[in-house]
Amino acid sequence: MGVASETLGAALEETLAPELDEHVPAPRRQWTTWLAVAAVVLIGLNLRAGITSASALFHGLQQLLGYGPLVASLLPTIPVLCFAVAGAATAWLSGRIGLERSIALALVLLTAGLALRGVDSVGLLLAGTVVAMSGLAICNVAMPSFIREHFAHRTSAMTGTFTITMASGATVAAAVSVPLAAQLDSPTRGLAVWALLGAVALAAFLPLAAVSRPRPLAGGRRHVSPWPLLRTRKGLLATALFATQALLVYALMSWLPFIMVSRGLDAAAGGLILAVVQVLSIPAVIVLLAMATRPRLLRPAFMLTASCALAGYVALLVLPAQLGLVPAVLLGLGFGVFPLLMLVISRSGSSAAETTALSTLAQSVGYLFAAAGPFGLGLLHDAVGSWTPPLVLMLAGSVLQLLLCFWITARERTAQP
Repeated sequence: MGVASETLGAALEETLAPELDEHVPAPRRQWTTWLAVAAVVLIGLNLRAGITSASALFHGLQQLLGYGPLVASLLPTIPVLCFAVAGAATAWLSGRIGLERSIALALVLLTAGLALRGVDSVGLLLAGTVVAMSGLAICNVAMPSFIREHFAHRTSAMTGTFTITMASGATVAAAVSVPLAAQLDSPTRGLAVWALLGAVALAAFLPLAAVSRPRPLAGGRRHVSPWPLLRTRKGLLATALFATQALLVYALMSWLPFIMVSRGLDAAAGGLILAVVQVLSIPAVIVLLAMATRPRLLRPAFMLTASCALAGYVALLVLPAQLGLVPAVLLGLGFGVFPLLMLVISRSGSSAAETTALSTLAQSVGYLFAAAGPFGLGLLHDAVGSWTPPLVLMLAGSVLQLLLCFWITARERTAQP
């Protein structure tokens, strides 16, 4: 975490340098830049905490509420479906009310939905998850554009900051949710407490949203349709790679603690294994983004992280639970595909609206396909009574991810910082 703190500090120091907009007074430039940095950090902390906190508590939630295998498989699938459906509307929404106000609305949904999950009810657990994950979906799509809009010359530094804080929030949530729920004497209250983190992000973001206005593109347009990008090579590859990595990541985040519990570990140890995966992704992001900003090293960065993911799924398949730290380390290093792909997307297009269009396409279509991961693997495990067939499918997906990483970097090998 010391290296992560130094990297975050360097990013902040670089980012808070004077901006190049001569039409905005210097004091206002400074405070809005501070708010934008705070937004990247606080939203990043929220983006996976609501997911990993739930996955660590799935076993306790099922025991408390008594739902069956269908709800058990649906619950980890809801985030991915919401990312597909709500994420598809983000480009349109940001064109209507502005990028910052769209993010503010998303944080309202996130906070309200997380609070709803504190009630001991299967219906409210599902409804709260839908509301909260819809808020996360808007943030997922909007943040690459937000980074491009506010940090046009520092996309690598701020993408790294965003990804590090996202992994940090996920790590803490996975590690402390089970002990926290035990202290609160309820897994549902252990889920709802994360609404406080969403409320902090919302309170910090509201001043920035209040001073923002929708910014039209040349010709008076504020919205670029994402769907024509399906006819382009980059659009297709970005969508396919996003779908594959999202399927692997969210299936793993959803079921890894449960897999470890089914192999003999207790729930707290299963949550800690997931926390190790998340915390190892932090130094991986630092190294991989540092590589990606140098000429001809974007492809090696992609191939390195995708190879670690492949090795991690092999280890998870063949090693016993007592050696769970081995696949956890490899899979944590393998989580680097996401920030590298976000970096490619944030540099695409000639405006923030075009970046939003590619981000919307990759995430909405990608998450729609990725929803098959948590849902299908859960049902498959329930049908066969073993995690071996689901893990074999995830191993096959990691091979496809490796190939897509190679193909998408064919014309990206000289990425600029």
